[in-house]
Amino acid sequence: MPPFDPPKRLLMGPGPSNVNPKVLEAISRPTIGHLDPRFVELMDEIKELLQYAFQTKNEVTFPVSGPGSAGMELCLINLVEPGDKVVVCINGVFGGRMKQIVERCGGIPIVIEQDWAKAVDPNKLDETLTQNNETKLVAFVHAETSTGAKSDIKTLTQISHQHNCLVIADTVTSLGGIELKIDDWQIDASYSGTQKCISCPPGLSPVTFNQKAIDKIKNRKTLVQSWFMDINLVLGYWGQSSKRTYHHTAPINSLYGLHEALLLLKEECLENAWKRHQQNSELLCKGVEELGLEIFVKEDERLPELVTVTIPKGLDEAKVRSNLLNEHNIEIGAGLGALAGKIWRIGLMGYTSDEKNVKTFLSAFKKSLNY
Repeated sequence: MPPFDPPKRLLMGPGPSNVNPKVLEAISRPTIGHLDPRFVELMDEIKELLQYAFQTKNEVTFPVSGPGSAGMELCLINLVEPGDKVVVCINGVFGGRMKQIVERCGGIPIVIEQDWAKAVDPNKLDETLTQNNETKLVAFVHAETSTGAKSDIKTLTQISHQHNCLVIADTVTSLGGIELKIDDWQIDASYSGTQKCISCPPGLSPVTFNQKAIDKIKNRKTLVQSWFMDINLVLGYWGQSSKRTYHHTAPINSLYGLHEALLLLKEECLENAWKRHQQNSELLCKGVEELGLEIFVKEDERLPELVTVTIPKGLDEAKVRSNLLNEHNIEIGAGLGALAGKIWRIGLMGYTSDEKNVKTFLSAFKKSLNY
């Protein structure tokens, strides 16, 4: 059996995004031990770089060894105890996953359902919290990858705090792609992923917790239901002490890649990265509309890094995606859940978000629509 030789694709789906060659080179560097003094130095640098990306000074900021779903689970199972009321805002697939985890923790989910093409309505949140004054926690998605909709999590957080609730924000697709300010917006806990706008391979989930969230975790009446994801134990490894205690064998080479990707983000400057994603998205949307197609989400709630396009009636959407992949080496995503067969999901994340890539895609997309 020969070694695996992957094709070279232009990844314009909902993730992963294309990876900068400098990041791939970093991953290939010699492996060292996960308690090696030099690796511990790297961990501290990664924490500092993640604090920049999240725009936070939170001491508890680190990458979970697992994909974005692991970060989601870590945040929820540490902050939700049996019997806790948790308001979960669902405007797509990933809000629904939050609800399932709350239930597995023994929490009581109170669901706010929102149309899948829209942002979470702050008024609905305020009304729901007024009617449920024992709520402990509010969970929502900043950038809903299944729909391409962006919610105003600054306002959602303010409303939650007015009702004495902590918040968990899913920033898997937003980190590095659109404005996100953990400290200024006073977000209590957040998780993300490396394979979207950070442009790393999948497998790591950056998380950050403020002191209020950590205090709630430390004052739990019950044990966290997962040993591996118990933040009290993980911090023995990722904490600030000079002597790190063994918790698990970290994915060493993947962390080399994350370090390099975060260096590149800081070199570009966050604000410039946000601007680049917006400019390329506008170019993409204009080109798609010139082909006679409609963007699924209205402009003021639209994600720049993940554009959803309404599929015309009678068109075989799978054939279009297949032609893009097999004839042009371009990957785009299909709709999920209730939107299966109704939209395409076109990603412009991280290293993929480039004017040349937009033009390459639009040319290939036009040909595939007429295939």
